[in-house]
Amino acid sequence: MLPYQYFYSENDVEKRELLPGVHAQLIWGERIMMGIIDIEPDTEVPEHSHSHEQCGRVLGGAAWFYVGDSEQLLEAGDHYVIPGDVTHRVVATEGGCVALDIWSPIREEYISDDIVFFGK
Repeated sequence: MLPYQYFYSENDVEKRELLPGVHAQLIWGERIMMGIIDIEPDTEVPEHSHSHEQCGRVLGGAAWFYVGDSEQLLEAGDHYVIPGDVTHRVVATEGGCVALDIWSPIREEYISDDIVFFGK
């Protein structure tokens, strides 16, 4: 599923709920996907892994990132890299967290008409 346009304004990009308290605005091409991920205060993205490589930057707020055996509080301006098949989870602080995530290849399950994420 390729995009139907080359340029997007913020209002062009649908906001989708991935989990309760976790919303995403996603754009993608043939082999790469980008999302603005908004995690509400004190919300956890449960431990999981996927074959996709993932990297990103915290744009606002802060969250604890648990990747493999490492953990770190990341704040606005901090970056992260999560290799494919490495277990990870994220817990937003009381102020919430907004992050820019990039995946390769694209997360097909995020763009289907019936989002399936953690059995939702």
